Amino acid sequence: MKSLGRHLLIEFYDCNSDVLDDVAGIEEHMRTAARKANSTVVNSTFHRFSPYGVSGVVVIAESHLSIHTWPEYKYAAVDLFTCGESVNPWKAFEYLKEFFRPSRESVMELKRGEYDKVGIPESSNYKATEGVGIA
Repeated sequence: MKSLGRHLLIEFYDCNSDVLDDVAGIEEHMRTAARKANSTVVNSTFHRFSPYGVSGVVVIAESHLSIHTWPEYKYAAVDLFTCGESVNPWKAFEYLKEFFRPSRESVMELKRGEYDKVGIPESSNYKATEGVGIA
């Protein structure tokens, strides 16, 4: 079944609390993960909460990567939503798994915009490739 996008919902458990609270390090590695997935980084914004925790998003031409951390629970929730056939969110996942080094993880992949539900003929080629979402 063809779809417009792939969305990985990731949960990382038992990560290092200091890593989960490092806003600069998380932003750097989320941006690198986007590039590892073969996507085009447009912008990013990250915020460190007080007393702890980080939320952020990397906007890519092909959609976005986002994260929310709970250092006090050694937990991170990560969304990798990519569109287009040239982008592979699983490469971003593998890179982030190496960075966060969870003792366990959970990953679910959802197809977003399935052709039959959107009304796109299955024989259609994916039209949105380079420059998607860039004005």
